[in-house]
Amino acid sequence: MMATTHALIGVLLGSASLFVAPELAPVAVFAGLAGGVFPDFDLYSGHRKTLHFPVYYSIAATAALAGAMLVPNPWTFALGFFLFAAAAHSVSDAFGGGLELKPWLGQSERAVYSHFHGQWIPPRRWIRYDGAPEDFALGVALAVPSLVLYDGTIQTLVVLAVMISGVYALLRKPLVNIAEWLVGRIPSHMLAYVPDRFVGDFVQ
Repeated sequence: MMATTHALIGVLLGSASLFVAPELAPVAVFAGLAGGVFPDFDLYSGHRKTLHFPVYYSIAATAALAGAMLVPNPWTFALGFFLFAAAAHSVSDAFGGGLELKPWLGQSERAVYSHFHGQWIPPRRWIRYDGAPEDFALGVALAVPSLVLYDGTIQTLVVLAVMISGVYALLRKPLVNIAEWLVGRIPSHMLAYVPDRFVGDFVQ
């Protein structure tokens, strides 16, 4: 899934706080948004492994949210919904395509790494690849409740996420061709700084 889809999931998860502590909803929403994109900061260093913890985030989120219900304040809500969204991100990556530059080919059997099990979880491919039409459609569907619930900054961020999603979905496959052209022209002594998945696909 696109990072923006994960962000929109995080916003929606944070909105659950409206049912228990509406005054803390903005904190929960922004924490959810941050947690939704956080795992993808490993994009260029062990992507879907270094910062992806489908089991451990889930355990930590359960404990943190329980603590937030017992002691509701901005800090506990921020931690709880950050971990909740990070867990959702890590788990949902298993529903998408494999870890490859051209996931629409369906050649990789690595979706997300489970440190708890010590192995890669295979892709379900319900969302065939990040930026697929169904990925964009899911993002739009996730955005609708937030557009109804909020105005101001949150609404603006949601609209921006949908717009970025649309542009990325249109350019997803052409971007791979551009990357192929660029990586093929990088001097050999610079390849050590290029992520392995780029080198593996493009440099023979």
